[in-house]
Amino acid sequence: MGYPSVERRRVLAAAALGRESRVPGPDPVDGEPLRAVVGEVLDVSPHLITIETPSGTQERLVIAPWATAWHGADVAPADLPVGSMVLMRALRDGRVIERIWADTTRITGTILSIEGRRDLTVELDCGPHRGHRTVVIPYRSSGRLQVRHPKFEPGYLFDAIGVRRDGASLALLPATSQPPYPARSVPPPPPAYKQTRISGTATWSDTFDEEERGAAYPMLERADTGCAQAGVSCAGLPYLSVGSLLQVRNVCSNRSSNVPVVACGCMAGRFCDRCVECDTSPRGRIAELSPSSYVELGGELVKGCFNAQIGWG
Repeated sequence: MGYPSVERRRVLAAAALGRESRVPGPDPVDGEPLRAVVGEVLDVSPHLITIETPSGTQERLVIAPWATAWHGADVAPADLPVGSMVLMRALRDGRVIERIWADTTRITGTILSIEGRRDLTVELDCGPHRGHRTVVIPYRSSGRLQVRHPKFEPGYLFDAIGVRRDGASLALLPATSQPPYPARSVPPPPPAYKQTRISGTATWSDTFDEEERGAAYPMLERADTGCAQAGVSCAGLPYLSVGSLLQVRNVCSNRSSNVPVVACGCMAGRFCDRCVECDTSPRGRIAELSPSSYVELGGELVKGCFNAQIGWG
């Protein structure tokens, strides 16, 4: 998903601006770091899980007694099916698992069409760099989703969390309350003034590489990204370039990390919504994180967002 030479561009930008080039990764003052572990389940029991990572290595990890799992619904970790793809949050140098999400996906875009009477098939435009995507809304989930998406019609935004099953994406939970305006009518940002940190909503997307740490950012130069829809946000964000480093702080967990900007967040910029995870955030999505970066900052995938502050690395 990302653009080439991100690390080199960050170093050159720091040199041009006369500042220190920071190192991506968690803030060491936040206590014991969290680690995101990704892989395919080879074997699982109430106490141990064995996975194959995307690089082809096997890892055998301890499941904490208090660990929980989600696979379309809350399940016991030992009930996860062999062959499922999991993202796990781990403690103690990544060896003890406390939270598992299996086959989890997020579907974010502009509604193009809706078909069906019970199970609904929705086609979405997910932006020029992500293309079109089709999602199935099972009948049992349609009411819950449409309560949070009252403008369930072409031209409006859609954002849901679900699972990948038999080659299809199933939308099960609303990730947000749908903005009331069409996707092309994002409210203008407030008057700009100099800020060292900006508050808003951080979300996640599964369109990053499986183990990638990074962020998509709405206010990128269009010529820099080749994305004609970049540069839209109601949050009053400054323009940055690919390779910039964001200092992202999860206000809810009080964890911080330096996260590189690796992609265009043009779709995130169209959501002028709030996160109410631990308090009510200001309007606007200020960063869209890879799942690994999101989890390592203490985020819960099925909750969809956390209140965040960002600064500049």
